[in-house]
Formats: sequence, structure tokens, C-alpha cells
Amino acid sequence: MLKELEKLSAYIGATPLIELKNDNANLFAKLEYNNFSGSSKDRAAYSIIYNGIKSGKITQNTTIIASSSGNLAIAVASISKRLNLKFIPVIDPNINASYETLLNLMAYKVVKVTERDHTGGYLLTRINVVNELHANTPDSFIADQYGDPNNYKGYYGLGEEIISSFSHLDYIFVAVSSSGAITGISDFIKKHRPEVKIVGVDVEGSVIFNAKPVKRYISGIGASQVPPIIENAFIDDTVIVSQMSIIKGCAELLNEQAIFAGASSGAVYLAAKNYFRFNDIEESKATSLLIFPDKGHTYLDTIYNQEWGAQLATKLNEEEEVLSANF
Repeated sequence: MLKELEKLSAYIGATPLIELKNDNANLFAKLEYNNFSGSSKDRAAYSIIYNGIKSGKITQNTTIIASSSGNLAIAVASISKRLNLKFIPVIDPNINASYETLLNLMAYKVVKVTERDHTGGYLLTRINVVNELHANTPDSFIADQYGDPNNYKGYYGLGEEIISSFSHLDYIFVAVSSSGAITGISDFIKKHRPEVKIVGVDVEGSVIFNAKPVKRYISGIGASQVPPIIENAFIDDTVIVSQMSIIKGCAELLNEQAIFAGASSGAVYLAAKNYFRFNDIEESKATSLLIFPDKGHTYLDTIYNQEWGAQLATKLNEEEEVLSANF
């Protein structure tokens, strides 16, 4: 299986780097959606599965199980299909409809949780279901994007690509969820270019940076628990964006740069622009890299749908009014 898996390595990494139009800073974007299955999670999935096979934890008879809001599930499903391995993704209602359809075509079985956990999210519920499936499925392996160090080590290659692309770099903006990307990138970059500042971008309601948990309706960014692997990250600053700001960021990214990308990309784009527009930063022409993890086609029914956006705005306002009334 390792030989077959290694054939895929030529299609993971070496993603395009482009310069963005911006008056306040020198912004560049790494288009990670050009990886094999369409997202940066290919790096994590490849690393986790490769090391699982190498250690003997994954054999041809193994069933792989994973909790995912979308991209990791697609990446693991693609690799598992290639290796003729059974894969069971555990998903939730925030997953994009097209991803759910694709997983039903590719995976051995799809398990969808519907009960929110005590934080208002679904992550903890998904993890509990994953652990139950693992306990009841002989010869199974959890592709654990939250705790397996092979997740973030899979992004060392991205760190190498960044180092080789820039003789000078001031900032890297990375969205957080399982935190594999920001952990792997920052761990690698700080060892080679300690002066580069790493900025984590998260969404309101996520608890990764110790914020108060609230219901979230956009997949691909944020988490209901602090991922254990983030302890290995080196983060200099953080930016928290609202769910409605993510929609705004995606629209601006499309209209200003002609880049059709997903939720976390829109969040990163808006965060980077505002970082230099509103913060008191001496280097008015700082050079920054933005990591864009996935394409926008899976968000056509949500973030890029005006009716859905209007409904989300109404829902968030109602929830905020209820919260205010309780205090």
C-alpha cells in the first residue's frame, strides 16, 4: 500500500503562489485547493495514513474512521478509495451538501450526527461517535486530525514551499480548525525564519483561542474544543471574525481578486486586509502570505447564496437578542 500511496505524493503539494492586489500591504496567496482532492487537508490525510500504514496500524483489512466537517473526510475518502480501504466519516449538519453527496459515493458508510454538544457545536458529539465506532469495529483506525501529530507534520512540506518562495516574509495568516495547518507551518517556519509572525484566524463562537462558545453554522473554520496538537504551534497574534464577516470576505475575495474560495479563505482574506488597514503597524508595505485551503464550489448553497446569508443574519440576530434578554 505504501508504494501505491507514494504515487499520490506527486499530486499533493507544490501548490500555486500568486500575488494579490492590495494598496496597504504586499499580499500573496497559497492556493491549497490545487491539491489532489481539492484542499490543504490532503497533506494531513496523506501524512496520517502514510504513517498509519508504516507503523502497521493500517493494513488492507483496516477500517478508517474520522470526524470531519468536510475537507479531511474528502481527503481521507479519496486516499482510502485509491487504496481499497474501508472508510467511515462522521459528519454533522454543517457539512456542505455536495461534500455529503460525494462522501456517500466514495465512503464505505457515512454516519451523520444531529445532536449539538454542550458548546453549541457538533464536534464533541462527532468525536464521541468516532470513539464508539472504533470500539465496536474490529481492526479499525482513527484518522485523528485533532490529536495525531502526523496531521501537523504533514504541513512541513508546505513550510518548505514557503521558505523557498520568499527571501523576505513578514506575516503568514492561517485559519484554524483542527489546527494542523497553523501548527505545522508555524513549527517549521519558526525554526528557519523566527522573525516571521504567524497570525491565527478564527470565527466567533469557536473556543480554540479561549472565546465563549456559541452556535456556528459555517463549516471549515473554528472548533468546539481546543485541538491538542495546537500546543505545538507558535502563534504571534490572532484575529477573530464573525460568521457574517466570513460571507463578506468570500464575496470581496471573489470580486477583488477573482478567486472563488471557501469559508476559511474568505476569513483569512478579510482578516489580513483589516489587519493592515486598522492596526498600528509600522511596515505599511509588509509582505504577507495568506493560506487559502479550499475552493468555493462546495459553499454555493451557503456562503455564496444570498438567501442563505440573509437567513443566517436573521438567525444570529435572534440568538443575540435571546442572549441579551437572559442577562
